[in-house]
Amino acid sequence: MVTAVVGANWGDEGKGKITDMLAKEADIIIRFQGGANAGHTIVNNYGKFALHTLPSGVFYEHTTSIIGNGVALDIPKLFEEIKSITERNVPTPKILVSNRAQIVMPYHVLFDRYEEERLGKNSFGSTKSGIAPFYSDKYAKIGFQVSELFDEETLAEKVRRICETKNIMLKHMYQKPPIEEKELLQTLHEYRDMVAPYVCDVSLYLDRALKEGKNILLEGQLGTLKDPDHGIYPMVTSSSTLAAYGAIGAGIPPYEIKKIITVCKAYSSAVGAGAFVSEIFGEEADELRRRGGDGGEFGATTGRPRRVGWFDCVASRYGCRLQGTTDVAFTVLDVLGYLEEIPVCTGYEIDGEVTTEFPVTASLNKAKPVIEKLPGWNCEIRGIRSYEELPENCRKYIEFIEERIGYPITMISNGPGREDIIYRKR
Repeated sequence: MVTAVVGANWGDEGKGKITDMLAKEADIIIRFQGGANAGHTIVNNYGKFALHTLPSGVFYEHTTSIIGNGVALDIPKLFEEIKSITERNVPTPKILVSNRAQIVMPYHVLFDRYEEERLGKNSFGSTKSGIAPFYSDKYAKIGFQVSELFDEETLAEKVRRICETKNIMLKHMYQKPPIEEKELLQTLHEYRDMVAPYVCDVSLYLDRALKEGKNILLEGQLGTLKDPDHGIYPMVTSSSTLAAYGAIGAGIPPYEIKKIITVCKAYSSAVGAGAFVSEIFGEEADELRRRGGDGGEFGATTGRPRRVGWFDCVASRYGCRLQGTTDVAFTVLDVLGYLEEIPVCTGYEIDGEVTTEFPVTASLNKAKPVIEKLPGWNCEIRGIRSYEELPENCRKYIEFIEERIGYPITMISNGPGREDIIYRKR
């Protein structure tokens, strides 16, 4: 059976914890898109970790962790990450890398940085990890696929052509130093030697695993609102964040995805620029940010303070619909225990009219939140393991959200650890 774990909103919903928790029953976990530009924070028996490329189920010895063909593969970062967990007594994970994955090149990172500098105040808030230039090259058909590292003649010819193209841009658009062919080829040889033991025909491997009845987890990066087609374009990422893309980014038939767990925070947060209707500011935001997550709302990759706001029913219902949600995992509910009353965004006012449907970006930029306030429970809920034991106002908050988004909340996270989870039958 294949289960996808994806985000409903801007990312940072807590997918890492849910994947780590579900991986206990999984055989294979696959990252199917995105790169090292966003992270998943994991708290388990080994400690607290921020993963960027490795799948969040990597901490179990019985699992195989796969970097799918849809991933923007930064090879040095992958191996730094493996080293960073094994140095902390995590058993060396079994890793497979798709031979069809494409490689984030050092010049992608440079172009990302140069372009953000050029755009200045109109920049996209990039993490400068090379992701947009990487995907641009992939779809312009001038990217390097892992398999190409092992064909020396083709590799050398491609390096020559790409240096020629990139150096024109470096010289005339950015006034920056050129890429040296010899150095680039040497870098690719180093990448080849690093990744060679892990390279696999992943789609074939997964075909066999499916026929053997293996349990497979697909792990997505970011969330619906950062999808380049259905998100807050142009302030989006460069690969599809939807569960449907999991089939493409892993190399399996779409009908094999039987369960789609969409992760929603009990409030909202986002890193980077873009429309965020329920965003709050000032002391109110500082307090929520300080209490949020495990150690506060700061990006797992960048360390940047996350923008925060109240739960957005409009965005979350839209996010769940686009994902094809079968189950909602509701995370960081424990954070809201300090509030006497909890604001919830239940609609958007645009040009004097209220809507509960998520609009395109031009309209979204004019939207004002319609807020309803629910009574808080004003107490600590960590340690509770059954839904019935939650305070009445806490249950009412969950049920209010569930009714407004229209998808069943079957998992409730009330703390950062694996054991801090309440399963709710629907």
